[in-house]
Amino acid sequence: MYFKGLFLISLLFLFSCEIDNTQMTKATDGNASNTINIAVFDGNGAGTVSVVETIEALRIDTGITAYALSAWQIQNGELSNYDAIIIPGGSGSKQLLNLGEQAQKKVHEFVNNGGGIIGICAGAYMLSSTKGYPNLHLATSVHIDRAHYNRGRGLVEFGLTEEGYKIFPELKNNTSLVQYYDGPVLVQGDSSNKYNELAQFVTDIHPDNFAPENITPGRTFLLNESYGKGRVFLMAGHPESTPGMRWMVPRMARWVSNNNAISYDEHWVRPQLNDSAILFDKANRKIEKGLFWNLSDDDENVQIAAMHKLNELRSRPAVRWNMGMLRSNNKNVRLTAAKLLYETEYTAAIDDVKQALLVESDEEVKVYLNKFIDSYNDSY
Repeated sequence: MYFKGLFLISLLFLFSCEIDNTQMTKATDGNASNTINIAVFDGNGAGTVSVVETIEALRIDTGITAYALSAWQIQNGELSNYDAIIIPGGSGSKQLLNLGEQAQKKVHEFVNNGGGIIGICAGAYMLSSTKGYPNLHLATSVHIDRAHYNRGRGLVEFGLTEEGYKIFPELKNNTSLVQYYDGPVLVQGDSSNKYNELAQFVTDIHPDNFAPENITPGRTFLLNESYGKGRVFLMAGHPESTPGMRWMVPRMARWVSNNNAISYDEHWVRPQLNDSAILFDKANRKIEKGLFWNLSDDDENVQIAAMHKLNELRSRPAVRWNMGMLRSNNKNVRLTAAKLLYETEYTAAIDDVKQALLVESDEEVKVYLNKFIDSYNDSY
């Protein structure tokens, strides 16, 4: 048995669907021999950034080890080495095509025999049972309004049901928002089995009136259900790309792998970071593009203002742009980048931050670089 992309950790117990804060165990409990192994599909069609960010989100949980897994490895029978697999963002149809019929059968057998599977955005498209669309038919959901599948992107609000609060009790009394990028609008398909609706869209996603109004509100945003002896979890948005909400990914992984939920450090559980939706309509896309070019301006004040404005807009790609700003010749730009990387918990930048610390001479910048590294070491 061998794995691709090793990340170490230590872990815990068995899971209950109905959880609350008192039922959660601490992430530091348990022992390494009980580690939960989660694969993230990284075949053709899986977005490179989505794979990286999903693995990084899983690493919040010290009881989970996360690995990238290709289609040929699934065909080779290696999926049986894992407790669950996540199909990340990207293109659902391309990921399914990359699996091919033989690896698709392996995935079905894996879940049917007790394995867990999660579909995030494109993965949720792929795991559903929509007629006329390439699906794995592991969930009884179907996606609607296919003519406007590319309905938009931005930070969107969802509302949990009572069943949803049992799995994500930390979101009670908070407005819940995550990044969204053309995710599926799900409804119950024609099946004798029914999924558990855990959350619904609140935001009406139709920037520039490309898509019709009133399609998303009230539709399923988050669901789970059983398939054979296994468990399935689908989400239309991108918690792995949302500061303060990334912990939702390991929580879902624990549910599908039939393991106890655990509590996470408050540095990661911060739904209060966002209080309203931000859709990237034509106007916001134009602003985002202009701010991107301002990052290369000769004036440090212009650069810093652009960095802050992009953060205010919750621009998804801008979080990654801050890694390059760490290598600026200007101390104030580097300081701003270090602060923003820490605040947005972009742990995929850990190697960039460690290297920046090696060459940094300014003590104020060093404080935030060390703060980033300390949070990484304490919680990972």
